Parts: sequence; C-alpha cells; structure tokens
Amino acid sequence: MDRIAEDRRRVALFLPDMGVGGAERVALALLQGFVDRGFAVDLVLASQHGPLLALVPDKVEIIDLHAPKLRQIPFALARYLRHRRPAALHAMMWPMPLLAIIARIIARAKTRIVISEHTTLSTVPHALRHRIVRSLTRRAYLKADALLAVSAGVADDMAPFIGLPRGQIEVIYNPLQLPADLPPVGALAGRWPAGTRRLLAVGELKFEKNYPLLLRALVELRRNVPASLLIVGGGSLHAELQREVAALDLQDAVVFVDFVNDVWPYYRSAELFVLSSDIEGFGNVLVEAMHAGIPVVTTDCPSGPREILDDGRFGTLVPCGDEDALAQALADGLIRPVDPAVLRRRAAELSGEVAIDKHVAILNVPA
Repeated sequence: MDRIAEDRRRVALFLPDMGVGGAERVALALLQGFVDRGFAVDLVLASQHGPLLALVPDKVEIIDLHAPKLRQIPFALARYLRHRRPAALHAMMWPMPLLAIIARIIARAKTRIVISEHTTLSTVPHALRHRIVRSLTRRAYLKADALLAVSAGVADDMAPFIGLPRGQIEVIYNPLQLPADLPPVGALAGRWPAGTRRLLAVGELKFEKNYPLLLRALVELRRNVPASLLIVGGGSLHAELQREVAALDLQDAVVFVDFVNDVWPYYRSAELFVLSSDIEGFGNVLVEAMHAGIPVVTTDCPSGPREILDDGRFGTLVPCGDEDALAQALADGLIRPVDPAVLRRRAAELSGEVAIDKHVAILNVPA
C-alpha cells in the first residue's frame, strides 16, 4: 500500500467484504455517489471477495486488508489509515465500526469516523449480548464523529441496547441505485410457471427472511388464486427450502433463482412483490419494488417496512408470522390497483440522490 499525502478529498467505505447483503448494495450506491461528486474513493475490505465486487465503480480503488479474522482487522486498518490518510471513513455494520475506532486510536490518525448500523442489534444473536462487549462498543461509538442508523427503528433499538444518547444518532435512509431507465414490463415473465399470477421475493435465503411463512401463505393463496412465486437470492437455506417446497407440494409453483447482478428485469416482470421477514433494518427491496412500479406486501417487522410504506399508505403491512393474513394480503394485492408513478416518487424520496447528499454532508469533507 503506497503512502500518499493527506487528501482532504479522499473518503473511504469500510466493510467485511462485498457479499450479497443490503448494506453492500447501499455501499455501491454511496461509492458511485461519492465518485460522481468528485471525491477520491477507497473501498476498504477486510477480505476482497463477494459477487458485488463486479459492480464496484471503476474509479473506486479497492483496498484489501487481507484480514479474514476479526483480531487482524484493527492493525491492518490502522496501517491503511496511516498510509492513505483519508479525510473520512464510513464504517458499516457492527463490529466493523468498533474495529474502525480502535484502528484510528492505534494509527493516531485524524480521519473522521462515521458509523452506520443497518439492523436492530438487540435482535441479532452475536457477541453484543455480552455486557462487557456492549460496554466496549458504547465507549468506542461515543468516540465516533457521527452515528447513523438506516431507520428510526434501528436508532430506537440501538440507543438503549448499546447505551447511547438517542439524540446523537442521525437517521438517513439507505441510498440505492435506482435506474432512470427500467427494462420492459414482462421481459422475464416466462420465468414464472405459465398461467399463474406472478409473485416475487428478493433476498438471501436465511432465517431472518422467514421464507417458510411465505411458502405456507402461498399454499393458502393458491386455494383461490393460481399464483406462483419466484425467489431471487442464494443462501445457506436453499436445500432446506427446496425440501419445504416439496413437502407443501409446491414444486410447480416456486422457482428459485440464484443471486443476479441485475434484478430489475425480475421486478419489472412481477405482478406483486412480497417480503416475509421477521427482522429488517430498513428493507431495500421494498424501495426497489416501488421504483419498479409494482405493489408491495410486507410483514410489519422491525423496523424499516412501516417507515418505508408510511404506515401502509404505499403498500400493505401484515403481522409477522401470520400466514393467513399474508395470504389474504397477497390476494388483495393482486387485484388492488396502484399508481406506479406514486410508488416511484416515494422510492426517490426515500433513497434517491437526496440520501447520498445527506451522507456526503455527514462526512464533512470540503466540497
């Protein structure tokens, strides 16, 4: 890593890797936004891997810390801070923000550290459940130059759980890459079983997404509506969910599509989008579906969906874990008219250029 002179226009994003999660997609939008605004931009990764690496903007320099283990990160990141001397570094997702603060102390760097959390920390089973780890995190977070949360729900959860003043946490909704030019409607309609109403879910196949709930709701829906479901996203539960599909006799009604770089043709080919999660920090996919102009049905999980849909003005909220309510909402959503232009305006209001401008402002780097 070459040492460079301090650059007051250099900013950095710090993540574990570029996997397929929502925070990584937010990072892509921020990276492009920073580049478009004339910053020198580094993407700092504990390990340089993940399918979203292919989408990193060309003008972004990728810095691989070669630190696959957590204990390696603070010293590797400290070396980066000493050599690259960015004006600001945005660390995303615990424990990366904690490690970033430790690295700045080790490096004795002046880099401004911005911390953002993307999930309700109290609901995630990890080391933060230990009082000593929470105390260490609180002390570190109080040394940050700015604390961000991706929704008010995440902020409301983080403040008492970590022990932070709620007033010090600023809420900025996730900026996303929302293309101006969308694919044609129905371009991939053939991926769904013929003669069915087309439901779409997008997200990693993991427990928090509660796909079994969605599959059971699909069984109920199909008693009256010839519907099918396409799920975009790979993950550790793929085999288990396939067994669930077989057990529910849904082999002819459910299609799995692995991770794809461009999901927009799927959004534009679906008739309705559904999210069945038990936990969401924000819910990027809801914003993406609205930008594509399709109606959305989602569980009212903590903490983003209710904020995104403005208490149900822009989509349907159903109780978590209630397959009958979800099935009824899906049936209603397939016949209820929506105005795509209204949904697109809401998506832009939440996650368009204004959100990136807010992130630029919080970095406090000279224009």
